[in-house]
Amino acid sequence: MTTTVDADDALYDAAYSAFDDGRLAEASALFARMLEGRPDAAELHYMRGLAHKYLRDWAVSLAHNLRALELDGFDEAAAWNAGIAATALGDWDCARRLWRECGIALPEGQGPIEGDFGLVSIRLNPWGAGETVWARRIDVVRARLLNVPLPESGYRFGDIVLHDGASTGGRRMGERTVPVFNALQRLQKSDFRTFVAFVSCDSADALEPLLEARAPGLGYVEDWTGSIAHYCLRCSHGTPHRHVDDEAPLPWKRDRSLGIAAQGRRTAEKLLRDWRRAGADRFVDGLEAVDAPIPEPDDGRVWWRGPEDDGTNEETEPETAAP
Repeated sequence: MTTTVDADDALYDAAYSAFDDGRLAEASALFARMLEGRPDAAELHYMRGLAHKYLRDWAVSLAHNLRALELDGFDEAAAWNAGIAATALGDWDCARRLWRECGIALPEGQGPIEGDFGLVSIRLNPWGAGETVWARRIDVVRARLLNVPLPESGYRFGDIVLHDGASTGGRRMGERTVPVFNALQRLQKSDFRTFVAFVSCDSADALEPLLEARAPGLGYVEDWTGSIAHYCLRCSHGTPHRHVDDEAPLPWKRDRSLGIAAQGRRTAEKLLRDWRRAGADRFVDGLEAVDAPIPEPDDGRVWWRGPEDDGTNEETEPETAAP
């Protein structure tokens, strides 16, 4: 984005300082004040649009990014941010136009984009615990969750989420690395609720029939005890980092915590009852239905940056193994 304002201007410095500190509402107000005197400054429209992207105020973000494009010609960053906002608002004509201008091939047609844009990892609530799960991109910036997220995330298996356009790291998937994108918000809530089951069995072979079960109203059964690992943020964002005992084999833990995505409690109960009856070494210790709200970001936290930018590499986040 072309700089069109005096970088020594005190208001300019205050606006950028507020943005860099994560004080987004304040930054937006300061950029708005500057635009009163410089309404044709593309940089200021871009920055106010960027602040409102992270505020998830999509109508304002779209308006300012489109104005920046009108004033300064095509700019990839502004076009992507406008495309994200248009997608969030369901303005499919605008979103399709912007993605094509960015050189992205799209499925033919009108309305929502429905395609296969590959497997990715999505960081849920990047302003909080930052759990990462696998997802299938159905759009340039929309993805359907393939794992059963932890209940406290507020997300569900099968949710369609809006994600940012810039990768914030990578995840190993077999022999390749796939990008990690920050989730911005849930666009479509799944019909599958999250149930937490506590079971015990003597071996992985005994657990396998439960994990492989298929039934009407059942989405997915995930062994959180075996699939969830905690990674330091340096590893999470793809920065090379060595850990002691990374390759050490883990002994089998008889007590397991499972995530079950099911449309109703009866489906989960029948699933567990049938599994328990099929083997003498199988026990069900409890089943809970957990519904939690999606946490909101706090003002003053710069959650969209990688940890190498702010020295927080020692924190950890849960990552779920590929389904």
